[in-house]
Amino acid sequence: MDLARFAIEKRLVSALLTLVILLAGYVAYTSLPRFEDPEFIIRSAQVITPYSGASAEEVAEEVTDVIETAIQQLSGVKEVKSTSSAGLSQVTVEFTIASAKTRDVLAQKFTQLRAKISDTERQLPPNAGVPQVYDDYGDVYAQYYAVTGDGYSLSEIHDYLKTLQRELVLVKGVSKVILVGTPQERVYINYQPSRLIQLGLSSGQIAQVLEGQNLVVSGGNVKAGNLRIEFRAGAAVSSLKALEELVISDPKGGRSFRLKDIATVTLGIKDPIGKRLYRDGKPAIGLAISNILGGNVVQMGDAVRARIKDLENQRPLGMDIIPISEQSESVRISVDDFVLNVLMALAIVVGTLLLFMGVRSGLLMGGILLVTVAGTLFGMKLYGLDMQRISLGALIIALGMLVDNAIVVVEGTLVRIHKGESPASAAIAVVNQTKWPLLGGTIVGFLAFSPIGFSPDNTGEYAGSLFWTISIALLFSWLIAIWLTPYYCTLMLKNEKATETEQETNEGILLGGYRKMLALALKHRLATILLAFGLFGLSLAATPFMKQGFFPASTRAQFVVDYYLPQGTDIEQTQAETAKIADHIRTLQGVTGTNRMIGGGHPRFMLVYDGGSDDAAYGQILVDVEGYEAIEPLLTSVREYIESNFRQAFTKVWKFNLGPGGGSLIEAKFTGQDPVILRQLAEQTKQIYAQAGAVAIKDDWREMVKVIKPRIREENMRRLGLTQGDITKAIAGHFSGTAIGIYRDAEDLKQIIFRPLEADRKGAQSLKSIQIFNASTGQYVPITQVVERFETIFENARLLREDRALAIKAQADPAPSDNATDLFNRIKAKVEALDLPTGYHLKWGGQSGDSAEANAGLASTMPLGFGAMVLVVFLLFNAVRQPLIIWLTVPLIGVGVIWGLILTGTAMEFMAILAVLSLTGMLIKNAIVLIDQTDLEIEQGKPRLSAVIDASVSRVRPVSLGVLTTVLGVVPLLWDPFFKSLAVVIIFGLTFATLLTLIVVPTLYALFFKVKNTETAQ
Repeated sequence: MDLARFAIEKRLVSALLTLVILLAGYVAYTSLPRFEDPEFIIRSAQVITPYSGASAEEVAEEVTDVIETAIQQLSGVKEVKSTSSAGLSQVTVEFTIASAKTRDVLAQKFTQLRAKISDTERQLPPNAGVPQVYDDYGDVYAQYYAVTGDGYSLSEIHDYLKTLQRELVLVKGVSKVILVGTPQERVYINYQPSRLIQLGLSSGQIAQVLEGQNLVVSGGNVKAGNLRIEFRAGAAVSSLKALEELVISDPKGGRSFRLKDIATVTLGIKDPIGKRLYRDGKPAIGLAISNILGGNVVQMGDAVRARIKDLENQRPLGMDIIPISEQSESVRISVDDFVLNVLMALAIVVGTLLLFMGVRSGLLMGGILLVTVAGTLFGMKLYGLDMQRISLGALIIALGMLVDNAIVVVEGTLVRIHKGESPASAAIAVVNQTKWPLLGGTIVGFLAFSPIGFSPDNTGEYAGSLFWTISIALLFSWLIAIWLTPYYCTLMLKNEKATETEQETNEGILLGGYRKMLALALKHRLATILLAFGLFGLSLAATPFMKQGFFPASTRAQFVVDYYLPQGTDIEQTQAETAKIADHIRTLQGVTGTNRMIGGGHPRFMLVYDGGSDDAAYGQILVDVEGYEAIEPLLTSVREYIESNFRQAFTKVWKFNLGPGGGSLIEAKFTGQDPVILRQLAEQTKQIYAQAGAVAIKDDWREMVKVIKPRIREENMRRLGLTQGDITKAIAGHFSGTAIGIYRDAEDLKQIIFRPLEADRKGAQSLKSIQIFNASTGQYVPITQVVERFETIFENARLLREDRALAIKAQADPAPSDNATDLFNRIKAKVEALDLPTGYHLKWGGQSGDSAEANAGLASTMPLGFGAMVLVVFLLFNAVRQPLIIWLTVPLIGVGVIWGLILTGTAMEFMAILAVLSLTGMLIKNAIVLIDQTDLEIEQGKPRLSAVIDASVSRVRPVSLGVLTTVLGVVPLLWDPFFKSLAVVIIFGLTFATLLTLIVVPTLYALFFKVKNTETAQ
């Protein structure tokens, strides 16, 4: 079908379709889901199994190993990681992208995981808890608030938040609402051990009495006439006072006591405390809200804020809801910045076209660009893409490329109009002549991005929308060029009288100068080619001066302080020291607030953040600043303050990175079976790090911890009728208390803990005073009769495994003045030279490992993408020499790329690699049209040298305008850290690629086809 003729003849239809496209684009723009980062799938789940009283080694052997064995029987498992710590097993399973491409398939995998874990429960030790599967590991809580209240306890804040939580979960777009750092209340019954011994009572006897009084059991029912009425007895223990009045009988003396006669009953917070959140030093509870899958996070955030405002009259006076992270606002700012960048790029492109093509042609091209952008947005909506960092950047990248096809059509139409043809016939003729070469160039253009679109790794999934967005944009730009552009030409371009046919008459200084320069290059074609490839070789030699990177730092106005005290440190000490650090940070210029979490990290408030596992010796401070520009000096200041005042701790002060990855930038992972050898290898590696000037040096096993181990007199224990369990329970009950029941406080169920008074359980020196209750005799036995001595030993606090092998990571980061790649290059050979025993292996992680994985993903799909590009080019020409000319030219774009990165001091990051791929497509597209034009003119009978020169001259303006609009269109991205390297590569690389297209391609054509210097028109 002749779309150009149809568009011109059906003018009303074309006008209506234009309006429909613009309207559809606007509707799509307002309704597209909006996110900060691409909504890629985290294909991980956790299986958590408690095993109270077991050491890390026992947990690993008796629980973790069983869980891992079951998981690895599932299909599609990519990796199984585990952390075995005292009393707790945490196993994380990650599925491959291929086995769980969609969330529905992933949900089936999680169902299979639950079934498999359920089947293994009977293989676990008797004392192990029930394994729990958590498949919401990857949930992102887009709205994250701290709720504080002067004069209010955390329990009172919690009571208010439970009501607010029920309201917010009903808000449109909200998926889940969780509370972070909530106080875990307990009812404590504190007794004096000597009094209990005197009465011959045990915690078990009190628990039995409490259970009988406090159980909810059916009271039966009775028939009364036509009705059946239930009996409902309330719990006897309905208040703390009722608990104090509970009657306890003395089995030996036959006496009865009220509980308050032998113990004190209090309501308190779990001891030791769990995770806690502090906002600017004030105790707070976190309110974290996630949005539904595919929802618009901006609309959800607005709806949440509106609902909170509606419920403000229910909030107690003095309680404040303070934002810690509002993704809706950051996304709104990103979208606003995008609109500004689009307007800037649009103004730059239209201004450039107006300057070089005249007012009518410039306005024509500006209108075409607007329609194409609208169609692209509508295409994104139909395909299910969303507006986020990657797709917005892709749209900006595409802006300059969107007019390439239209420029060719409009430029060709103008040339024919100058020769006296009507705009309609000229436009139809140009479209029919160029539509297939333009389609081939367009296909090659978006195929250049296909390696990232089909890359089978997390980085590919993260940045994959770049390929699909640009594919939609370029295909739509081609459609508009061959369909509606001829109609627009008839509206904006006028008929003209035929002018001089001699090209040189109208070429002017620039085109005339280019003609002479090309003629000189063709005359000395061998020297020209050698010069081009010589520059390429020189550029390759300069690559060591080019910085390397992965993903850039974020512009988020927050940075993070990770604070690790020695493993086993009490959480109260962690609280005290992190409080001092946070107080100091708030005095620094540029800091607007601190959000301090102790006992663990924050919930996942952005996709690329992971709060890690809970740890009493760990605290994290999320620092708010006025602007991201203030972060760099603050990092150094905070790091120096902590190192000077808190020498016993390990600290990492860091800012957020964009893209996947995270953790330490330098990671050497050793795997094997002996924990001692693994620790030795990690220590040797950390020494190498230190000698190389690294900072934040640590390993992920942390320090070994002290453990008090009783040496039991086995003979005495058996003679007295006791078991090792009796001894262990007596020790635990003395220091931590014994859970003896549940207290019902409205809808809350609170554990009742029976424990000695604080004075009787304070310090390890009270160990020898412990009395063990013998259930068979009803008497207490001093612990010294069955325990010979108490020894202090060291053991691993945690053991980490990957794919069933013990794995330890020696981690570090570069100093502020250093570069991760440079540091890695300094330590790589030394670490790899370590003597690894048989069965032990080294694997690099961190930035090097993430980058290698991402590049491997690209490498696995690049042959397919480039193969398709090669195939398209060969099919277009149905020849060999023309495609060879094009592909020989492609590597030469490295000259502009390498020197551009070196001169600007920009790192060769992942996005820069994508830009190189896009450059390949742009160069090939321009070369296709140029060579096709050359072949056409030769077929029409023009002498070959004249055809080469004339075809090249005819392509100068469209190629230059296409390059200029693309280069200027990405200029706004130079100020975006995420896309800066991509912009630099396109600006410098495409500029140099223009010279390649206009000089090297015609020179290679003349060389390959043996065009003689005498083959010119006389």
